[in-house]
Amino acid sequence: MELRAQNIQSLDGGSFDVLIVGGGINGAVSAAALAARGVKVAIVDRSDFASFTSQESSNLVWGGFKYLENYELGLVWKLCGSRNQLMKAYPNAISEISFLATLDQTAPFPAPLAGLGTLGYWGFGRFATKPPKYLRPKAIKAAEPVVNTSTAKGGIQYQDAYLKDNDARFVWSFVRSALDNGATAANYVSLLKANRQGEQWHATLRDEETGRDLSLVAKTIVNAAGPFVDGLNESWDNETEHRIVYSKGIHLIVPRLNDSERVLAFFDDTGRLFYVIPMAHRSVIGTTDTRTEDPSEGVLDEDRDFLISQINARLDLDTPLTKADIVSERVGVRPLVVKNGGDDQTDVDWTSLSRKHEIDVDMPKKIVTIFGGKLTDCLNVGEEVIEAVASLGVPIGPEVEGWYGEPSEEEHRRFAERAQLLGLGRAPTIERESTIADVLWRRHGAAAYSVLDAIDEDPSLAEPVLGSSDLLRGELPLMAEREMITRPDDFLRRRTKLSLVLHRDELGADPGMDEVNRVLFSSS
Repeated sequence: MELRAQNIQSLDGGSFDVLIVGGGINGAVSAAALAARGVKVAIVDRSDFASFTSQESSNLVWGGFKYLENYELGLVWKLCGSRNQLMKAYPNAISEISFLATLDQTAPFPAPLAGLGTLGYWGFGRFATKPPKYLRPKAIKAAEPVVNTSTAKGGIQYQDAYLKDNDARFVWSFVRSALDNGATAANYVSLLKANRQGEQWHATLRDEETGRDLSLVAKTIVNAAGPFVDGLNESWDNETEHRIVYSKGIHLIVPRLNDSERVLAFFDDTGRLFYVIPMAHRSVIGTTDTRTEDPSEGVLDEDRDFLISQINARLDLDTPLTKADIVSERVGVRPLVVKNGGDDQTDVDWTSLSRKHEIDVDMPKKIVTIFGGKLTDCLNVGEEVIEAVASLGVPIGPEVEGWYGEPSEEEHRRFAERAQLLGLGRAPTIERESTIADVLWRRHGAAAYSVLDAIDEDPSLAEPVLGSSDLLRGELPLMAEREMITRPDDFLRRRTKLSLVLHRDELGADPGMDEVNRVLFSSS
């Protein structure tokens, strides 16, 4: 029985310690952390895992340099510690990267002051990265010829980190960890209703693939619904200390704008930071920060026009970017935390809000709600959810070692040596500063050995399944078995980043899509 069907069967009629509603980064890391301590967990998402806010990030793992501007020193200290922890746990998937920020008349502070800020930021980061630098305009031009320095007053270079693959796949790794430690998980399962009866929650769910209704009981509920947490709490008459407001951010993915593996940072005409971030052979421009009351609002023409105009003014491009250069787009609504009590969102100075998280616990109803948060802080969210669930009387066992992070470097070395013998030391088509073996390891960890076994038997499985991608034919059976890929975008957008870095029409016309559909979806 395929993986999703097994988990649907386990959900229906099941009895759990914790039901987690929402499979973004907060829900996924909570499920993994709880399952690693012997808690009986079920996690569901009404769409795919990481299919909303958690697939729309900047792919950055960072300490929040911009939060220094609002003197959120405690948050920066905490986020830098989280960044360091993730870099240590994922040495191949999460890489240190330089940020080069050019400061001109739109910057809200002078270049020398920004230079002092980078020194402070380096200290907040426990000196775990390369030291920062102050750059004069000529040095910026020498380092990044594409940058327009005609109005630059100076610049700063500091270090943070980023995911070399995509954010949604990182979220999936926590769902996979939860499954490996005994959790039940299913995508495309919506919560229809949940009622507290005696000492348990009785939940009715719907399998969105079949229309079949399911039922289960759970001692506690974790509300990890991201932008939709308030609506769920209202349905349960759960009064909380916090609520959320929405900030919309978009990214445009375009052909590569600079040759280096470095993030370019600028202040836009409103004085807010935006970036040019590397993603394979593309550049990601963003993000914007605009107020919205609609968590499903898409990319508007005015959003595209704003970002394109801002980047054209700050780069010396042979040909200015136009909307025709856009390969793909990302749009996400950040759920920002505020104290409850206001009548609506208009009483909040939302531009000063950070991506901190808060966790509220309703003791009588046995509900834990996660507000806000960001990818960098995910391990802290997991630990705090464990504490919250324990406070509700759920027994917490000892931690299973290795529930997050990559296998050891020694294991990675052995994998790389074997992969090299199979010809996988070559450079992939679209990745930079990587080999095929590196990409396999980042994507699958120790499970990638099965790909090597398959290639041993059939060398043709070492070829890309799609002509212009880094995905091997030998990976498809592994992904079909382990990754609960239910619909095409689960594969193209979340388990891989193919639809982010390649044009949709290019993917649709590729003859390799026949093999993708046959292996991943023929039995669906």
